[in-house]
Amino acid sequence: MTQSASRARAVEAVIDGYEVLLRSLASSHAPEFLEIGVTMPQAKVLYLLGVSGEMHMSELVARLGVSLSTISGLVDRIVDQGLATRRDDPADRRQVVVALTDRGTAFIDHFRELGATQMRELLAHVPDEDLANVSQTLSILARAADRASAASRERFRKGPA
Repeated sequence: MTQSASRARAVEAVIDGYEVLLRSLASSHAPEFLEIGVTMPQAKVLYLLGVSGEMHMSELVARLGVSLSTISGLVDRIVDQGLATRRDDPADRRQVVVALTDRGTAFIDHFRELGATQMRELLAHVPDEDLANVSQTLSILARAADRASAASRERFRKGPA
């Protein structure tokens, strides 16, 4: 077996394990997450704004890989709910800037706390001797995510090829 085939199998095993984990977590905490009151696409926009701060609509389009009309509709709905604001960019009035409101920030904080509570409950069932491995694995994934995010930002900066 080639190294690339071995890596592909290992990646698929991780993905399979991740899917099993997500199914288990979803079945045990579905009621709390159903209370959220926004759609998954709206939650993605809110999450990006929570992580990145204010963003241009065009950057949301690029980061989420959807059309401007889709982003516009999603932003309309979260603005209507009082979770975000939209304004013209004073440096370029053709650009629209979207940002979380205080209510939107509180929403994201609540969502994060639900996730943290869920993780604490899960980690309570991990033996002490395995916690260091879990922490190391999460650090490895965080570094990979940082590299992937940097590559994505670079592609956005360069624009379409």
